[in-house]
Amino acid sequence: MTVRALAVEGAFEFTPRVHRDERGIFTSPLQGEEFARAVGHSMPVVQTNHNRSARGVLRGVHFTTTPPGQAKYVHCARGRAMDFVVDLRLGSPTFGVWDTVEMDTESFHSIYLPVGVGHAFLALEDDTVMSYLVSSPYRPGLEQSLDPFDPVLALPWPEGLARTLSKRDAHAVGLAEARELGMLPRYEDCLAVTAGYA
Repeated sequence: MTVRALAVEGAFEFTPRVHRDERGIFTSPLQGEEFARAVGHSMPVVQTNHNRSARGVLRGVHFTTTPPGQAKYVHCARGRAMDFVVDLRLGSPTFGVWDTVEMDTESFHSIYLPVGVGHAFLALEDDTVMSYLVSSPYRPGLEQSLDPFDPVLALPWPEGLARTLSKRDAHAVGLAEARELGMLPRYEDCLAVTAGYA
């Protein structure tokens, strides 16, 4: 497995070896020992999430109120997606910085998003399936959303592709307003949550 640190502090891309033969393929998108060696701690997995999206579906930018916060390990199990990590942690050395990874079932790139980091993706093919391992259970009242087209974030969504968003995402606030409303997590709180993973 190869590991690449992303532009967002604490976020990583993992690329496993893919074994191919006449039967098909075998790969391990998450390998605990390699993960812990790269990130510096393990990640408790308390829930797995799975979604299937048509081409042009855009989900995000999503994050969870901290505390309790939520770390994520994400990979594409079918299709192809443009995946984003966005640092929303007030006080982080990379606050406001984003990075992107194209995910598919050829490379099987995976992304680790630490607590407090926002996540978004755009499905580039029909029947794109994204799989998540998460460190906390889903609690609707703690789920937050930012405008994926916020000019402050300036995420480079591809042109020429009709996009479908949920009402929640289509009406989400931008980064500046989220900061004024007190929605954004504090870096030190995110680190405190993560310290409990060690």
